[in-house]
Amino acid sequence: MTQASMEQFVAGTSPMKMLGQMPGINFVSDDPLGNDSWGSSLYLRGFSQSQIGMTLDGVPLGSQEYYTYNGQSSSFAIAPDNIAYMSVSEGAGAVDMPATTALGGGIQMFSSDPKEKAGAKISQMFGSNDSFRTFVRLDSGKLTPSGTRFYVSYARSDGMKWKGDGEQFGQMVNAKVLQPIGHSSKLSAFFTWNDATQFNYADQSLAMIHALGYHQDYYFPNYAKAYNAANGQFDSGLAGFDDAIDVSYYEGVTHVSDYLGGLNLDLALTDRLNWTSVVYGQSEHHYGTWTSPYTASPNGAPLSDQIIFAQNQRYGFTSALRYDIAHNSIEGGVWYENNHYTINEFQYAEPVLGEGAPIDPMSGNFGTPFQQNWGMGYNTNTFQFHLQDTYRPLPTLTLRAGFRSLLVTTAGGTTYNNIDYNGQAELPNGSLTSSAAALPHFNIEWRLLPHHEVYVDIAKNMRAYSYGGYQLGTAWGVSNQETFRQLQKTIKPETDWVYAIGYRYTTPRVVGSLNLYHADFSNRLQSLAAGTIIQPVTTVLNVGSVSMYGADISLTVRPFHGLSLTNSFSYNHSVYGNNINSQGTVYDLKGKYVVNYPQFMFKSNVTYQFHQAEVHFDANYISRRYFSYTNDTSVPGFWMTSLGARYRFGDHGVLHNLTFDFNIYNLINTSYISQMGENGNPMSGDYQSLLAGAPRQYFGTISAEF
Repeated sequence: MTQASMEQFVAGTSPMKMLGQMPGINFVSDDPLGNDSWGSSLYLRGFSQSQIGMTLDGVPLGSQEYYTYNGQSSSFAIAPDNIAYMSVSEGAGAVDMPATTALGGGIQMFSSDPKEKAGAKISQMFGSNDSFRTFVRLDSGKLTPSGTRFYVSYARSDGMKWKGDGEQFGQMVNAKVLQPIGHSSKLSAFFTWNDATQFNYADQSLAMIHALGYHQDYYFPNYAKAYNAANGQFDSGLAGFDDAIDVSYYEGVTHVSDYLGGLNLDLALTDRLNWTSVVYGQSEHHYGTWTSPYTASPNGAPLSDQIIFAQNQRYGFTSALRYDIAHNSIEGGVWYENNHYTINEFQYAEPVLGEGAPIDPMSGNFGTPFQQNWGMGYNTNTFQFHLQDTYRPLPTLTLRAGFRSLLVTTAGGTTYNNIDYNGQAELPNGSLTSSAAALPHFNIEWRLLPHHEVYVDIAKNMRAYSYGGYQLGTAWGVSNQETFRQLQKTIKPETDWVYAIGYRYTTPRVVGSLNLYHADFSNRLQSLAAGTIIQPVTTVLNVGSVSMYGADISLTVRPFHGLSLTNSFSYNHSVYGNNINSQGTVYDLKGKYVVNYPQFMFKSNVTYQFHQAEVHFDANYISRRYFSYTNDTSVPGFWMTSLGARYRFGDHGVLHNLTFDFNIYNLINTSYISQMGENGNPMSGDYQSLLAGAPRQYFGTISAEF
């Protein structure tokens, strides 16, 4: 995906939402720009975001958007304005990708280089719900004869939620320095600082949506209403609702503050030998708040603020050598990372009604907690080695064969246990290791005729164990130490074999592709959720094998200059291969569809450009998605449409490339369920783990360069 494609989206749109326009990718979010870290998810050909690898300029990013335990969220790593292009793997992903989660491929983002000519760019977005985003970038141009140059940018976003009340705020700084070395080598350094605080949207169940509608949300800023509800005094709309207390939360807020830096070296040691290395470090501070009606404050207030704090510090490096000889290109390299992650949950007192203001979650100033519920801490060491040979016996034929060895050890668990709160004498603590001596990868690319290309990709992959807070859906999140000890004896890391075969046809007028894929999973781990979202009870289950077949078909036609028509169709058939036994109950899972992912997707884009004007229309269809593992509950399919227009006014004095964009999101104002399973999925029936998508929204952006 190039900058030209990304420019069709509203300024500030999440990079993952942009990728959602590509065949085989399903991205959903409860906000129109895809930036809500709690309410968004991405799937790639049936694999969730936690099962694919992701990098920025070679630095591994986190495998999830919320409480990211193994890196930075993609939404907070780089401003989309500074992305040069993004690449999605055609098969299972390259063996040199630094990732512990790449079961089903990889996504690579590459930042733009500083420009050789000094200048600046500024853009201003405005839109529905008081949305307001400013982006400024300054380029130094060449500072030395060797080409030393840099850029620095700042982006700030403000706005309100599309339902309920609450601010959506974010700011980010990106900087990059580039130093060319000779004719074919370079050294670059980049830095990101991100600070975001977002009022979340309330999680809903199917019953809540059917009874209360898509616009039901938190009570904020009506503290009195939440206070009375915690005392069992509900308004008339909830008085007869079976689960009224779980509809009556005051607020939920997410705050993330990140620092990410890296140094990239691409050095031609000789005409045949090349050395590439990346050194990186990251620090993240994250908190999430929920006002709980289940735990009273010591002062007598019937509710309190439940806050989870998470911190993640990691550092690592990758280093690889590539040697070209005859028709071969041989590459070998290593990746090492150390990650220290802590997550703790506390309770803070809310005031008695009429005796002070409630906690302001945006400020981050919560006072002193009256109790800690639990604490968890982990230290993870990751080592990967890869070796690959790329053989080109003919100019039109490329053969690749390689493997990677992966060793991931995580030690840790409970650092604090409140027995009165959890009712457990010991919470989980111990170590788990994921290891694979050789994960092979084979690839063939053959340009059999001009404009025609076929490829075959076969790989075996492994996903290391994830970790997080107590009862938050990982191996260390089970109920107690005894359950964890039993799990240590039986648990195995997820593995799979992925097979892909494809065809591409490329001409200036017509571009077409067909991708057929199949995956066999072993030891598929799933999180079974029950209880309330404030006090969940989760179980990690090995659901055995999963079999997946799928196809992506895409066709772009440019019948005449200025008009482009793109249509794609995706089909995915993913089913569980075994029945499972959970706490003495056998569940009929064999043959049931995998949760949260649609079987069918259709995407269409029509773009017409005439002189300086451009207009585009997008229509996407997502079919029914199953909500429960036994498939007795599901959410219906829906159409999502959008319309955009742009006019380039050209140069006017000191202003260059003056441009105005106007976009309408959800053009036909569809009511739909976007995110699913953010709190886990139920074995059967309903659960409070759904989020509604935004209605029609309007955005305008004006930008110029200097």
